[in-house]
Amino acid sequence: MPLSADDRLAIHELVALHGHLMDDGAFDRLSELFTDDFAYDVTAYGFGVLRGYAAFAEAARTLGDGNPLGHHVTNVVVSEDADGTVRVRSKGLGVPVDGPVGTVVYEDVVRRVETQPPAGARRPATGWRISYRRVVPRRRPLHPEGRSRHPEG
Repeated sequence: MPLSADDRLAIHELVALHGHLMDDGAFDRLSELFTDDFAYDVTAYGFGVLRGYAAFAEAARTLGDGNPLGHHVTNVVVSEDADGTVRVRSKGLGVPVDGPVGTVVYEDVVRRVETQPPAGARRPATGWRISYRRVVPRRRPLHPEGRSRHPEG
């Protein structure tokens, strides 16, 4: 069954939520963004594939002031494979404390989930979550380095 307009809107809002949660340091709300078994591939930055909430939060805390001041997402494109896998490709801009703004391509696989919301959750437990995200830095113009398919999912 094709994605509905409501599904597409919910997925766009999900992708946008990432920047707000990261910039707020709201790691206690990661279940509103990711599935329980998510993988966050930052291999291009030398961190490998982070799996789960604890590993993700620890990596972000360890990075400390190396984290961007702001995570901004744009150019969100949602697609559905023949097997029903839902993929999202978007552009990200990271504004650092000092130095030039960086740009990335986010390659996501998202899934509809139904779970119990943790105490204090602000989003419903049922809905779309990111199960896999690959972060591909853009370091050269007009180069297709971000065009590969997801190795997982």
